[in-house]
Amino acid sequence: MKSSIFLVLLIILFTGCATWKGIKQDSNDAWEATKEGTSKAYNKTKEAIHEATE
Repeated sequence: MKSSIFLVLLIILFTGCATWKGIKQDSNDAWEATKEGTSKAYNKTKEAIHEATE
């Protein structure tokens, strides 16, 4: 049972990315996008607080 669930998860994982290199690249792209978006949100919030407290 466990091996069949593992196999299904692997199939789902590899459906979008054909190789391990593809999986690593997709993960890296997702991390960069998340990091960039979070940084922008942090900076905009910081600026808004600064403007509000002037």
